[in-house]
Amino acid sequence: MSGGVDSSVAALLLKQQGCDLVGAYMKNWINEDNIVGDCPWQRDIEDARAVADHLGIEFHVVNLMRDYREKIVDYLLDGYARGLTPNPDIMCNREIKFGVFRAWARDHGFDAVATGHYARRVSIAGFAAHEPDSTSPATFQLWEGADKNKDQSYFLALLSQAQLADARFPIGHLPKPELRALAREAKLPTADKKDSQGICFIGEVKMADFLRAYVPDAPGPIVRATDGRELGTHRGLHFFTLGQRKGIGVPSNTDHEAYVVVGKRASDRALLVAFDHPDAPGLFQSEVRVHALSWIGEPVTTARPLEGRVRYRDPRVPMEYFPTGESSALIRFQQPQRGLASGQVLALYAGEQLLGGGIYL
Repeated sequence: MSGGVDSSVAALLLKQQGCDLVGAYMKNWINEDNIVGDCPWQRDIEDARAVADHLGIEFHVVNLMRDYREKIVDYLLDGYARGLTPNPDIMCNREIKFGVFRAWARDHGFDAVATGHYARRVSIAGFAAHEPDSTSPATFQLWEGADKNKDQSYFLALLSQAQLADARFPIGHLPKPELRALAREAKLPTADKKDSQGICFIGEVKMADFLRAYVPDAPGPIVRATDGRELGTHRGLHFFTLGQRKGIGVPSNTDHEAYVVVGKRASDRALLVAFDHPDAPGLFQSEVRVHALSWIGEPVTTARPLEGRVRYRDPRVPMEYFPTGESSALIRFQQPQRGLASGQVLALYAGEQLLGGGIYL
């Protein structure tokens, strides 16, 4: 229970179904370094506890701060320092929520971990689960949430079959307005609480402020990719990602054309920019390579058409998938895709079914 309305309604529905459940808040980050921004962990704990009390269930605060720092924050900072654009939310789900916290739940006698994700877990009877540590008699599929405006399956792209076997998504079939109505009808304390938009369990902290607190500045030139002209200087490549338009620090031209980041050059720490046109060098890609592939079910080992979600909130797009190794593949999109940054995750789908995902090289 995160202290938000989604996990609150997840608990409500499980309670109504007669499940034996306990509420738990994962205490991952408390902003002890006083980074600029709102880190509302105390308020979230109070809200989650209030919902648990309202539902008449036990409530625990589980301290995972050390694991979160090692598995998520260090991953995030290391990635940005190397010029990548990591995805802490996806890694938080794999490594913390359905990793360390799932192990804690198992050790304390629980059968499953339920969350407020907008996603659907589907049981396919008659097949054994693929992970050796899973005791489930069925194989499970992961499908998009029924509310396409809130679908969060993208953030679950790197889960394994064993993790999915122990996962429950009670609200995956609900549209958000109906969920809010259920919360109000049940008089949940979080019924009208605003949705969080922050980094996974860190809070409403701007990424630039977070990076500024932990990654030293490494200035370099801002270079126009089309002609090599130097336009200014930047504080560090880790503050920028491919496709970024705001905050570059160079003015538009007289025709009000905005610059966009099209690349990074490690040799001299140059930030490469160009005017934001479809033909800007490096901005659009028809072909990418992904590595560290992770599959929810059977791996896709032959070339075939699939669909991909190149980032959260983007629609699924048609593509051709060509495996190039045990955990790598070449992807060819039917239409060029904008701003595919190294370190981000490509989620792979067959229709509404999420098959897995890989990380852009």
